[in-house]
Amino acid sequence: MERDLVNHPPHYTSGRVETIDFIEDCVQQAPDAVVGGLQWQVLKYMSRLWLKDNPAMDAGKARFYLDRLISTLQKPEYNIE
Repeated sequence: MERDLVNHPPHYTSGRVETIDFIEDCVQQAPDAVVGGLQWQVLKYMSRLWLKDNPAMDAGKARFYLDRLISTLQKPEYNIE
């Protein structure tokens, strides 16, 4: 059987649930697309951390998006403490 590296890459399908389905469930309650998009990126990089060549790089990417998510949520328009 040939691997589908576009629609179902192995680093997103290694568990019981495909990563995209898990992330969609997680971000559906986000207050807007910006916050949901940042959360999406954090979850994406963390979910495949051990499945690619450089875990430290993916952890760094997740941290970048998490820091940006935190900064965004601290803006007055989100009124989240």
